[in-house]
Amino acid sequence: MPSPSKPDVARSVLPIPDQPRIGLTTYDAKDPDTAFPPIAPLRPPEGAPNVLVVLLDDAGFGSSSAFGGPCRTPTFESLAGQGLKFNRFHTTALCSPTRQALLTGRNHHAVGMGGITEMATSAPGYNSIRPDAAAPLAETMKLNGYSTAQLGKCHEVPVWETSPLGPYKQWPLGSGFEYFYGFVGAETNQWYPALYDGVTPIEPARTPQQGYHLTEDLADKAITWIGQQKSMMPDKPFFMYFAPGATHAPHHAPQEWIDRNKGRFDAGWDAIREQTIARQKELGVIPADAELTVRPDEISAWADLPDEVKPVLARQMEVYAGFLEHTDHQIGRIVDTLEDLGILEDTLIYVIVGDNGASAEGTPTGTFNEIISLNGAAELETTEFMAAHIDGFGTPEAYNHYAVGWAHAMDTPYQWTKQVASHFGGTRNGAIVHWPRGFAARGEIRTQFHHVIDVAATVLDAAGLPEPTFVNGIQQMPLHGVSMAYAFDAPDAPEARETQYFEMFCNRGIYHKGWTAVTRHSVPWQFSEQLPALDDDVWELYDTATDWTQAHDIAAEHPEKLAELQRLWLIEAVKYNVLPLDDRRIERFNSDLAGRPVLVKGTSQVLYGGMGRLSENSVINLKNKSHAVTAEIVVPDDGGRGVIIAQGGAFAGWSLYLHDGRPKYCHNLAGLRRFHVEADSAVPAGQHQVRMEFDYDGGGLARGGLVTLYVDGAKIGEGRVEATVPMIYSGDETCDVGYDSGTPVSDDYTSADSHFNGSVRWVQLDPALDDFDHLITPEERYRVAMAIQ
Repeated sequence: MPSPSKPDVARSVLPIPDQPRIGLTTYDAKDPDTAFPPIAPLRPPEGAPNVLVVLLDDAGFGSSSAFGGPCRTPTFESLAGQGLKFNRFHTTALCSPTRQALLTGRNHHAVGMGGITEMATSAPGYNSIRPDAAAPLAETMKLNGYSTAQLGKCHEVPVWETSPLGPYKQWPLGSGFEYFYGFVGAETNQWYPALYDGVTPIEPARTPQQGYHLTEDLADKAITWIGQQKSMMPDKPFFMYFAPGATHAPHHAPQEWIDRNKGRFDAGWDAIREQTIARQKELGVIPADAELTVRPDEISAWADLPDEVKPVLARQMEVYAGFLEHTDHQIGRIVDTLEDLGILEDTLIYVIVGDNGASAEGTPTGTFNEIISLNGAAELETTEFMAAHIDGFGTPEAYNHYAVGWAHAMDTPYQWTKQVASHFGGTRNGAIVHWPRGFAARGEIRTQFHHVIDVAATVLDAAGLPEPTFVNGIQQMPLHGVSMAYAFDAPDAPEARETQYFEMFCNRGIYHKGWTAVTRHSVPWQFSEQLPALDDDVWELYDTATDWTQAHDIAAEHPEKLAELQRLWLIEAVKYNVLPLDDRRIERFNSDLAGRPVLVKGTSQVLYGGMGRLSENSVINLKNKSHAVTAEIVVPDDGGRGVIIAQGGAFAGWSLYLHDGRPKYCHNLAGLRRFHVEADSAVPAGQHQVRMEFDYDGGGLARGGLVTLYVDGAKIGEGRVEATVPMIYSGDETCDVGYDSGTPVSDDYTSADSHFNGSVRWVQLDPALDDFDHLITPEERYRVAMAIQ
């Protein structure tokens, strides 16, 4: 590893304080005694490398060919061949927590991210608020003279701050990154992403039909940014965090990448597990005597599945493999750029193959449209339905996710999957480190136990930068991570991390000096089952020095060791804000019960023309109740057309628009059916109020209702909607006034031609039908506006 020169400035307090000049001040700049030192731009210590951290999404230990998996990833293999593979590297078992831990170098509960942002509570370990005492790594790098950029997924923003108006403190530009291009949230459509450039919402420059795909777009932007940075500031290193949405659902890939895997997974997930562990042993990423763990009873054996469903399941995995392989190719383009610019040797590259284990959130049989299962209607996706749509998986027509069995196979050889932090299937992810000028080792494996919190400490170590004690005037909590650099050229070095706790959804575990004690509380795909009392959870014990895969529970043989580790878990849990444990499910999605703020207050909401990219947390909830949508519009002389307001997209949502000049309402029932109600007459030119009233049938969730359409208080049409979306419209599609971004809710228009050709002055959303004149007066609008201040 290069030895950066001794820093010429004190870097433990950031920003680095200005040093005032002490000396003679002359009256005339021409005076010979006039002397000022030249302005010296801030730079890191000499020898500090460029840094590229790549974090994939929902890719398990057994997915990439670099770690023996079936998905062919030649870029990762090449980087590992010229670098190192860490085969005992761990994450937190879930995306937001892993990302917050990576970006801060602290344990996830200690920085408020005990779960995903959408389930934040008021408890310190779970509130999704990053403490000021935990400055992000990017901020430290920037304040030490690095250029910084983030591309891809940002899932660390509290849900009440995800609107286009922020606040932006936990957005990338408020977290130390000078450039951001990507999406904010858990997932996005790879064909129609909800993109931000900085904090500005934008639309993709091309359509899927023109060859657009998000991962390729992100790689293009990364390549452009690196080129600009090295052109303008060749002496200044960069820190880039590249976090594509791949391979999180929806699984979307170009057709040629899907087709190249045709037939490769027909043997099923059990056979793929057997093939994968054999390759892993051959590569040496697991010991030769490691055992393949037993498939849980909750996951069906491939042989027991009906033959008619197997082609659909095999297709799901063909799509996923194409998705990961396409992602590897795009990352390869970035690596090629580094080589073309002559800076690959001087760049520390981390590739972390997954922010958790592979995702088991796709139901036991997978899904063509994930929104269906998220709304509790997975039974509607019958074998016949999915077989009829088999060619659509992975295309813009689908919002697909693979079956639980494939997730388990992608975590070979370990037990369980994403969310299950108790077992290595949820937490162990392959990590690759490549730094030609940083260490001499090539193509070797490192077996020291490490965790994602160790990346920040390693990056600072490599750059010759101290851990800051104060950042922006706030005293910092110490990093919880340790540098991994000690092992780069020392394969037998004692591991620097001897202890690490795990917790996610009350699935708990602790690693300590080769032993693990774990308890599984729940599984990702079962939502209705009654969970056991926390104290009734059964703890297991594994000696990973002799049992690499946690295949043999020896708790009965070593009760004293189990008790010791259980106590240690509790100590660590108290230290890092893990308590109180919280296994509430639906309740944590309810902001009132969870105790987190909401962006939208009051019982009505007024939106104005031009507003868009509003997440579901930014818009008042109209589901499962009677409601009204009223808009004041101006129709041009040649007649009106286009969207007045739309929420959601092609996979679930609703839209109010003018079609051939006539008001029309569409309710998209999770892509399964579209209900349309159209007015009998067109809206005349000029200023008018268009109103849709929905009289909900009641009697439970997802019921239908009567839709009535009005113009200026006069009824002009009505019709039935037989069923409605009960829980969620989308994980990424938004609410837009005057257009429909992303995918279109209705089949009457495309997103490109959805823009209203007149003007939409305002739209009011009322979750009640108490306006009996079917008009909203200026006085009423003022009352609503004041009520929500």
